[in-house]
Amino acid sequence: MRPPSSFPDSQMPLSNIEIVHEDDALLVINKPTLLLSVPGRAEDNRDCLVTRLQENGYPEARIVHRLDWETSGLIVLARDADSHRELSRQFHDRETEKAYTALCWDEPEADSGRIELPLRYDPPTKPRHVVDHELGRHALTFWRVLERCGQYSRVELTPITGRSHQLRVHMLAIGHPLLGDRLYAHAEALAAFERLCLHASMLAFSHPQSGQRLRFESPAPF
Repeated sequence: MRPPSSFPDSQMPLSNIEIVHEDDALLVINKPTLLLSVPGRAEDNRDCLVTRLQENGYPEARIVHRLDWETSGLIVLARDADSHRELSRQFHDRETEKAYTALCWDEPEADSGRIELPLRYDPPTKPRHVVDHELGRHALTFWRVLERCGQYSRVELTPITGRSHQLRVHMLAIGHPLLGDRLYAHAEALAAFERLCLHASMLAFSHPQSGQRLRFESPAPF
C-alpha cells in the first residue's frame, strides 16, 4: 500500500506537526498519522516528516528512527552529526525505551504476555511481513491490557526489537489484529476504526550531549 501523492507546493507546511521538545541537539516530534517519516522511493512520495522540517526552519534535521506511515506518535530527530551518531547508537544498542498504545480486536484471555516470533519481509504480498521460523529475524514484543471494551481492547505494546511492522504482525499472530489496519486486519477489525490504531505514546533516551535521561509521553488520539 502506498501513501497518497505529495503536497503540491514546493514548500510543504509543518501544519499539524507538533514539536514536543527542541534544543540544539535534537527535536522530539508528535508525528501525525498518514505522514511518511522519510521520503518514499517514488518522486510523488517526497512529502514526509523530515522534508517538512528541513524546509521549514530545521534544514539540519536528521532521521534517527522511523514510524510507519499510518502510525502516529513520538519520534526523535538529531540536529547535528555527533548527536545523530549517539542517538543512533542508543537505538542500536537498545538503550532507548519505547511504548505504544493500540486498539486490538477482541479481548485477550490473559492480562499481559510476550510474543517472540521471528519476522521477515514477504515480497509476494509486499509490503507485508510474516512470521517465519526458518528465515525470519528474531522479534520480541511485550503487551499488557489497559482496558477491555468488549469487541476490542486498549493495550500497551513494548517492542524490544525493532522489526518492520513488528507490533502489527505480532498482534495478528496471537489473534488480535489492530483496528483499522489496512494491511493485516480482517474485515471487521478494519471497519472498526477509520485509521490504524497504533500510537507511539512513550519515548525515553539519554540526551546525546548532556547524558541526561529524557522521557516523553503522548496520549493516543483514539
